[in-house]
Parts: sequence; C-alpha cells; structure tokens
Amino acid sequence: MNIDSATVTAFAPTGTLRASINLGNPILANRDPQSGEPTGVSVDLARAFAQRLGVPLELVVFDAAGKSVEAVSDERADFGFFAVDPKRGETIAFTAPYVLIEGFYLVRADSPIRANADVDQPHNRVAVGNGSAYDLFLSRELKAAQIVRAPTSPTVVQTFLEQTLEVAAGVKQQLEADAAKIGGLRLLDERFMVIRQAIGVPRSRGIMAAQVLREFVEDMKQNGFVTEALERHRIVGASVAPLE
Repeated sequence: MNIDSATVTAFAPTGTLRASINLGNPILANRDPQSGEPTGVSVDLARAFAQRLGVPLELVVFDAAGKSVEAVSDERADFGFFAVDPKRGETIAFTAPYVLIEGFYLVRADSPIRANADVDQPHNRVAVGNGSAYDLFLSRELKAAQIVRAPTSPTVVQTFLEQTLEVAAGVKQQLEADAAKIGGLRLLDERFMVIRQAIGVPRSRGIMAAQVLREFVEDMKQNGFVTEALERHRIVGASVAPLE
C-alpha cells in the first residue's frame, strides 16, 4: 500500500500515532501479567499499522469502551479499536470488522428466564458495561426491561450480583469465565447480537485516511495476520470477519 505524506500526517498530526486501546474487552486487549504492558490482538494491529505508516506508536489505554471511543471522537487519540455502532459512527469512520464476537445473557441457575425473549419484561433489570457496544444495542432494542450500567464490562457480573439484578449482558467469553469462577450461574442458549469489532478514525481526518485504514484491515484479514494473532493470544470463541 502506497501511503502519501499527507495521509500519514492526517493520521499522526503530532508525529506519533496514538492508538486508543480498550482493556475492557479482554478478548482483544489485556495487560501482560509479568510486564504490565498492554497486549492482545488490537495491540498487535496497532503496531502493524504504525509500522505501515512509518511512525512511532503510543498506546492510550482505557478500562472501558465508552472512554476509548470518546478519546478518538475528541481526537485525544488518532484511531481506536471498538465495535461498530451507528451512534459511534456519527464522529468515527469505521473499517469493516476484523473480528466477530458474540453477546450473551447470563442469569442465575434458578432463574425463570430460559430464552432471550424472556428478558425484555418490565420486572427485569439488565446489567451492561457502560458505553459498550451491547449497551448501545440493548438501549435501542429493549423496550420494557430496565438497563443498569456497570462502570466497565469486566464489572458487569459484579454489579449483577451486588444489586441482585435479574440479567447480566456481555461478551460470551467474559461471562463464561465469570460464571465458572462464581458458580450458580448460567448463560442462555442463544446470542442476542454479533459484536463486529473494527478500527475507527475520526471523521475529521478525511476520506483518504478512512480508506487507508479500511484497506489495512482487509489486508490483515487476507494475509492471515488476524488469524495468527488470535491463535498467538489463545483467544477462543472469536472468529475472523469475512473479507469485504
């Protein structure tokens, strides 16, 4: 890919490419237990993109998706990794997704809720991660149930238990891990959404910047980079999105 100097400047006006990294989605980013440094699929992609532009990389790390999105929208970061959503798309130009993950509901083992259709009832309260993709989605889709927002996605189950809520919503792998540690909980049998994880750049950076980022994502899917990153970080349950 031949990237001209104007596009490089559009991406990195400070001379350093600032990547917004959300540690609230442990499938895509986490901290290395030894070094404490951010690691994961999105970090690998950020480094590869900085290398392609030929500029140094700075990781701007957040504990929740909403904060990560705000950093890119406010141009405190130059690009970021989060799920595609129409509301976010007002200020951010998204690539096609590079990874697909699933949103599921979690309930107590003895809950009368057996299927997704049982969730949207006036007496149910649903814990979500504040500003997450599934928060935005369920805020549009649920008409009767009440949404209760936990500070971050990793604290959803804690909020669900502490406030004795009826349902927790989140990324399947996160909920499965919490359920295995705590016990007495179960996931419903079907996903309520497919979460399309993509990369976004502020719309103010221009059409060419958005196009370059889109082409980068398609290259990384096609050449096996995303598949290898998922395997390297031992991510189970996420799939590489189809080429677009």
